[in-house]
Amino acid sequence: MDNELIIKALEYVDNKQFQQLKALFSEMQAADIQELFEELTESQVIVVFRLLPKELAAEVFVEMDSDHQEILINNFSDKELKSVLDELFADDTADIIEEMPANVVKRILANSKAEMRKTVNELLKYPKDSAGSIMTTEYVALRRNMTVSQAFELIRKVAIDKETIYTCYVRDTDRKLIGLVTAKTLMISPLDAVIEDIMESNIISASTMDDKEDVAKMFEKYDFLALPVVDNENRIVGIVTVDDAIDVIHEELEEDFAKMNAIMPNEKEYLRTGVFELFVKRIPWLMFLMVSATFTGMIIDSFESALSGCAILVAFIPMLMGTGGNSGSQSSVTVIRGLSLGEVEFKDLIKVVWKEIRVAFLCGLALALINFVKIMIVDKAMMGDEITVTVALVICITLFVTVLAAKLIGCVLPMLADKIGFDPAVMASPFITTLIDAVSLIVYFEIAQMVLGIG
Repeated sequence: MDNELIIKALEYVDNKQFQQLKALFSEMQAADIQELFEELTESQVIVVFRLLPKELAAEVFVEMDSDHQEILINNFSDKELKSVLDELFADDTADIIEEMPANVVKRILANSKAEMRKTVNELLKYPKDSAGSIMTTEYVALRRNMTVSQAFELIRKVAIDKETIYTCYVRDTDRKLIGLVTAKTLMISPLDAVIEDIMESNIISASTMDDKEDVAKMFEKYDFLALPVVDNENRIVGIVTVDDAIDVIHEELEEDFAKMNAIMPNEKEYLRTGVFELFVKRIPWLMFLMVSATFTGMIIDSFESALSGCAILVAFIPMLMGTGGNSGSQSSVTVIRGLSLGEVEFKDLIKVVWKEIRVAFLCGLALALINFVKIMIVDKAMMGDEITVTVALVICITLFVTVLAAKLIGCVLPMLADKIGFDPAVMASPFITTLIDAVSLIVYFEIAQMVLGIG
């Protein structure tokens, strides 16, 4: 249904049927309208945005990427810009400012209310990865001696300026957080009930300097819609809402995916990222992996005499290195997922290693047996008498040991990285694969020398 509306909206834009388009907007959500803007030209974006109702325009503006936001700001009159900014919450304004060049930021601040400028400046002081950087200061604050009736009256007055009114927070005279009460509790309580008697005093909160990823995990664990953020003296300074927590989770997943594939994280969409920018994001890891691969060449060179004694061994190097890399990647990705979800911690290292060793034993044994049959039937038929039972045994024993080593390395390195403060995703596929390539070659040639008596 949403796609149908977007298609219809595009037809209205192409045919310049702006009255019909304006009417259609009443049936569309802000996120869907933002998708519509992705399909429009720069000039069309400016025209169509001006058709949006005031409140909806602000919601759509927040959903837009920074490129579209900058286009609109540069084409807004001061009056239009102020109209949009007046509808935004402080945390959204702060997020927009962080993405804009200095000249655009100056114009945004110039057209913001003094109170908004002060709040935004406070939010921008917090570290980028902290809870303070993603919180909003627009929450409903109640006093403990209020009645339910008084609370409802206050909520009606301030609701339009608050990001959420479902959860209200109770403060004392020093702004310290002492409780919370939900809209549900208020609605089922007598109007003369006192807030202190019906509030929940067992409160889970975050500190302004807590890592925003840890805060996002709290939403997943406790199913929160909002989480209070307090300073060092337990004074409530803001709240993090579930939509911001979801954004953090999404950003972290994208960042981990990039690192696990040897790419520097990129916040822009692929089609909006320049060629040189993509080059800069990719080349550091490619250079590192290229240089590190030199070690595998050195290992092969050091066992040149072994290879000359049984040249057929060279044909199986890609299979052994590939299987080892894939085995290590499976373990590393599984462990990284467990670390990110809080399912495993460093204290569980022995348990994780013991589990992966047993899995590796079964995988290695199955692969070795199947590979032995393949070598003796398929490879022997293709390569001739150079394939002997002894050669097959060398290859399969190496395969078994390589899988064991790969899964051990794949599970241990991410946990060690997490323990010493590095991102576990950095220890994922590319890095681990390079390390396992070297290990598999050393194991291969050492076993060949022992079993075949070469070298």
